[in-house]
Amino acid sequence: MKNSQAEGVVLKKYSGFYYVKQEEKIYECKLRGKLKDPVLSGDKVIISVLSDDKGVIEKILPRKNELLRPRIANVSMVLIVMCNDKPAPSLSLLDRLLVLAYYNHLVPYIILNKIDMAPDPKAMLIKDYYPHAGFNFLETSALQGKGIKELREIIKGEIAVFAGPSGAGKSSLLNALTDGSLKVKTQEVSTKIGRGKHTTRHVELYPLEEGGFIADTPGFSVLDMPAISRNELAKYFPDFSDFAPGCRFNNCLHWKEKECAVIEAVKQGTIAEFRYYNYLDMLQEVIENERCY
Repeated sequence: MKNSQAEGVVLKKYSGFYYVKQEEKIYECKLRGKLKDPVLSGDKVIISVLSDDKGVIEKILPRKNELLRPRIANVSMVLIVMCNDKPAPSLSLLDRLLVLAYYNHLVPYIILNKIDMAPDPKAMLIKDYYPHAGFNFLETSALQGKGIKELREIIKGEIAVFAGPSGAGKSSLLNALTDGSLKVKTQEVSTKIGRGKHTTRHVELYPLEEGGFIADTPGFSVLDMPAISRNELAKYFPDFSDFAPGCRFNNCLHWKEKECAVIEAVKQGTIAEFRYYNYLDMLQEVIENERCY
């Protein structure tokens, strides 16, 4: 009897096996020998079903995208987790992660976690600026369960990755999203340095009951700028877009030019000063990278 075939999503690789979710079942699969490309978490694949829980991956379907840090396929959303308390949120890291998300055509969501704690001044800056500037924003408390239902709805139908500094509560949020069934390892924030330690060592995709998948992504807190030109950078700052058409020069970098509408918006307080200076820091980095090409 010929084995039936089905389409599924790769959740993880472990000890030479690939675990593929197909509807309500998860199959432990081997890779067909003729396949050469590495199979990633998030890949959509065709499998031959051998038994109730065994299968063979026959084909990798075309990828929508592929992230290298971490290596995962078909991601559609980035959940950028910042802490309301400690470790104090890094606004420069937040803006860098937003640029990377837009560069990779991903939908970013800013998650301000640990709202059960007294807010750090930088957390207040995030809350006061980004939602009003049009960014997707949600406040959560993994400890108290606040915002978890809303977060599940946001992820529904998506393949989402966490990003952000260690200690911000990504693993705690993942536990809360899955009602603790995964028991993902968490660690207390070090009182000495005010940062947590990454507790995830590999990329694994977790299906949620409401639909959609979430991955905890190790080592995603330090990012290199993508290979973009100085004239491209501003388009990854969507809060600049309403003002840029008013600049005197079409190729305005919003740096030293006269009659720059973006700089004027900063002076008026419409664009946050910290956000603009983070842009200038990244602009200098992009210019330096251009010189190295």
